[in-house]
Amino acid sequence: MTAHPSIARQAITAADRVLLDIQQAIVDGTIPAGSKISEPELARRFDISRAPLREALARLERCHLIERTPNAGARVVTLTPQGLAALYQIREELEGLACRLAAEQMPEAEIQELAALLDQHLSTQRVREGESYYQEAGDLDFHYRVILGSKNPYLINMLCHELYYLVRMYRVQLGMNGPRVSRAFDEHKAILTAIANRDGELADLLMRRHIAASRRNIENQLNEQQQKKDSA
Repeated sequence: MTAHPSIARQAITAADRVLLDIQQAIVDGTIPAGSKISEPELARRFDISRAPLREALARLERCHLIERTPNAGARVVTLTPQGLAALYQIREELEGLACRLAAEQMPEAEIQELAALLDQHLSTQRVREGESYYQEAGDLDFHYRVILGSKNPYLINMLCHELYYLVRMYRVQLGMNGPRVSRAFDEHKAILTAIANRDGELADLLMRRHIAASRRNIENQLNEQQQKKDSA
């Protein structure tokens, strides 16, 4: 997984570097969901002193990847049906709005770049064969580019910074494989067409439906995981 280029260029402090490393490890599950955060262990693992590590952990808490509870310390957030529902309610509303605004505000050059990005995604054998649809973070992520196209700084801050990596955690660990792959790509193409046609109402509707379908897919996988645990 590659961090968004502009983020990587700014990553000049020790806290910045360890933030990106731990963020990636949480998103892809290398540091498991629900696991307890041990500062001494992370300091050794990422070869960093405690002060910048604590700064990085505080920033990860603001991004909702880490949660603290009284007398229990810090843990990586747990992926649950309840958490998914709450997060995707917000995501559906805000990304629908972002998509509507992108249809109104996105320059033609950015729309062409978005089309080229989907062509790049389709060139991947895993996507063509309906096996998986993994998107790198930042500018290589269709959703990220649509949100930037809204040109609304408050939406961009909420969706590309505050909530982005928690959404990615659900998407990467539970939502980028299986039978939904081909449908998800086709839905991206339909959303792009609506944006290119400057049809904000349709773009909004299609994005909401797309995210709702993604939520149902992830919810099914979470329920299957729970059933396996219960029967073990």
